[in-house]
Parts: sequence; C-alpha cells; structure tokens
Amino acid sequence: MNISNLIKAGLLATCVVVGQTYAATAPIKTSAQQQDLAAGSALLMDLKTNEVLYSSNPNFVAPIASVTKLMTAMVALDAKQPLDEKLSIVIKDTKEMQGVFSRVRLGSELSRHDVLLITLMSSENRAAASLAHHYTGGHTAFIQAMNAKAKALGMHNTVFVEPTGLSEKNVSSAHDLVLMIKAAQNYPLIRQFSTLGEKTVAFSKPNYTLGFRNTNALVRKDNWNIQLSKTGFTNSAGHCLVMSTEMDKRPVAFVVLDAFGKYTHMADANRLKKWLETGAITPVPAAALSYKKAKQQERQQILASQ
Repeated sequence: MNISNLIKAGLLATCVVVGQTYAATAPIKTSAQQQDLAAGSALLMDLKTNEVLYSSNPNFVAPIASVTKLMTAMVALDAKQPLDEKLSIVIKDTKEMQGVFSRVRLGSELSRHDVLLITLMSSENRAAASLAHHYTGGHTAFIQAMNAKAKALGMHNTVFVEPTGLSEKNVSSAHDLVLMIKAAQNYPLIRQFSTLGEKTVAFSKPNYTLGFRNTNALVRKDNWNIQLSKTGFTNSAGHCLVMSTEMDKRPVAFVVLDAFGKYTHMADANRLKKWLETGAITPVPAAALSYKKAKQQERQQILASQ
C-alpha cells in the first residue's frame, strides 16, 4: 500500500472505528470527566494486560518525525556490526539532510556506539543518516530493513523512506507505534540511550567534543520513571512523543502525535499521568486546541476529496 493510500485508510479508520479495541473517540477510563489532550492522536496501553487506558484517533496515519529513529536504532543493532567501529559522519544518501543544521561536523568520526547514543538521546539527524550509510548494503538496504521489520512487527500502517524522520513520507499511527515501543524495549542499549539525560561525546578527525541533552525533558524529572523514550518534530508532524513508562503503578506504552507547541507533547504526558492517577482534569491551552481542531478539519477535507 502506498503512502497516500495509507493516509486515506487512516483517515477513514479515524472516522469509522467506534467501539473497537482502539476506539477513535472517547478514552477507556471511566470517569465523570475525560481528559482532553492537545495531540491529534494518542494511545495509552497497559504493557502487562494490553488494556487500552486512553485512546484518541489511534489509527490515524500521519508523519512521525524523529520517532522514526527508534526503528533506525533497532535495524542498526539487528545488524550486529561492531559498536566500537569508528564511523565517518555522512549524509549524502539522505537528501532530506541537505541544508539542515547540525553541530556535528561532516567527515568527522565517532564510534557506532556513540552514533547510536546521540541518534536516540538528542535526535541527531546526521548520526541517524550515518548509521544507514554504514549499514551492510548501504542506505537502500537499510530502508528496506526498516520496512521489513515494521511489517514483521505487524505495523501495517507504517512506511519509512529515510532514517531520520525529516521526510513527511515517514508515516505511522499511534496503534503501530505501540507495537514499535514493545519491540524497542527489548533492546537494552535503546532503553539506556533514549533515557539518558545528557552526555559529552568526543569526536575524532578532527578532535572535538560536543555536549548533548535528551530531547525529552521528562527523563530528568523525579516524578517520572521512563524506560524508553523518543520525541519528534517537523512542521508536518507536529510535536510527537512515545515512551515506555509508569502511570498509576502500571507499566504503560504512551504515544501522542501532532501536538502544537514546543512542550505540549510533554504536557500531554503530564495531563494523562495526573488524570490516570488522580482523576483530576488539566485544561489544554486554547491555542493548542485551536490547532488540533484545524488539523482535524484538514483531515476531513482530505478524506472528502478522495
């Protein structure tokens, strides 16, 4: 299925899936009031029981930005190439990287271990592109492996065209991303790197160091116990966040896609955590709700035009 058909199918699913396991409307938790979110789609699932604790448009197919890098890391690790091997930083295979700023110098070298680290922790695009470049068979084989793994995991509404998430053609759904979270948490290095708060990394050829911080500020908060994390942002994808974490003393997979505002995806996580644990409702800023409404109308117009 091509990307346009995937998006059309996701739009249709958003409109018609009612009363199924991943309902597209109301959250599952019974309460006098339901927590609204800024995100265009969301899914919260108990990882032990597979109980859906919150669901909003979970089958809608949309760009996922740098959430892509979880699959990039899994494919890189599946290849079992030496983690201590020095990799040159190369972006020539990933056309989406042209003109994109990075502090990492082209041609400089870093161990595959640390390339993976900054790919996951700080969402470094040049690092992700370099993992694909140095894969056995190169960039094309790497993208094929990403899509093959998605298919094997049952991620039927997911397509990858490049390893960074910069392309709006990298699409998935909240439902599929829960499957990706479940798979990714089986990789100890992905759990470790994606939740590390900050790290200084030493490059060679030439020698220089750079400090990196986790793009998910919640990993530095004492009231969060996060086992796996990945953020994402592009203009087309909005702000995205996926995590394996704990809420209400439950291990959960958390996904929000297409939220408005620099911190709104993390605010949505705090809203859901508070609501699940206390029943308290936290309001969503008007600007975020306005953005969400406009995007929903845009989706309906796309569906109507098909």
